[in-house]
Amino acid sequence: MKTSLKLICLSVCTALLAACSSTPSRTTTPAPQPTPPATTSARPPVLAQQPSNNPCVYVRSSNGAFYKDDGPLDLPPWIDLVPEATPRAEPLHRFANNPYTVLGQSFTPIRDAGDYRAQGIGSWYGRKFHGQKTSSGEVYDMFAMTAASPVLPIPSYARITNVKNGRSVIVRVNDRGPFHKGRVIDLSFVAACRLGYAMQGSSEVVVESLTAGGALPPPTVATVVETPAPASAQALPPPAPVAPVAETRNGVYLQLGAFSSRTNAEAFLTRLSGELPPGSPLVIQTAGAMHRVRLGPYPDRHAAELAARQLADAHDLTAVIGR
Repeated sequence: MKTSLKLICLSVCTALLAACSSTPSRTTTPAPQPTPPATTSARPPVLAQQPSNNPCVYVRSSNGAFYKDDGPLDLPPWIDLVPEATPRAEPLHRFANNPYTVLGQSFTPIRDAGDYRAQGIGSWYGRKFHGQKTSSGEVYDMFAMTAASPVLPIPSYARITNVKNGRSVIVRVNDRGPFHKGRVIDLSFVAACRLGYAMQGSSEVVVESLTAGGALPPPTVATVVETPAPASAQALPPPAPVAPVAETRNGVYLQLGAFSSRTNAEAFLTRLSGELPPGSPLVIQTAGAMHRVRLGPYPDRHAAELAARQLADAHDLTAVIGR
């Protein structure tokens, strides 16, 4: 009997010990950490052997409204080795050179490079658009020497000169914009940084269209340039606002742009999404061959007109009532 009890006790103890040893220890799975946003692009396939004579100097600042969150968090070590664009012959994009209407302004792009020269405000765009498609369908790289123009051929090349300091760079035009009145070019971050105005956001510049294969003209002397853009390249008068739609359940829309290419309309909507407050009700409405970028709907004409005034005051954007 005692032997039986001992065997029972031994069996129970062995089972308890086995159970204790097999109980997994409780571990806490660490919460996934958010992936930091990309601040630099991959190393370019081709770098210049010598750094640029116009080094890029950029320090993030808490001042300013539009550009404080658009610049890079850090500069890639090879930024001064990014080569300027070299003009070469390229076929024009099939859709990006058609006439179009944006923010109440109508533009007719030039189809022949080399005959355009304009002076006005140059701006730049950076991190908020980095990696997104341009009007040409190419991916925007803020560390490549590119530009957006309302009227220059896509693709084409241009020399940009900063009137304030005389610096100049050569860029490849592969996007449309800017669409703010008085602005003539929108440069990539690195191009604006080379010109010395990335920290200010904008500067007065001279834009000269370049042809492929020919000798490059000498840089423009900024102090004597007063030549306006040719009449064919200037923005046409804004179209008269159309009558609003009836106040139905569909509401009233503000039209910001109209394109014959769906790709261009999507690129414009993406760009506006980075400029307007988060959650702005941007939509693309297609009717026939036209793709219209609109904001809304608003419950009535009064609400739409109030929103149009706010766009003009806060973002220097012109909108018309769409139907």
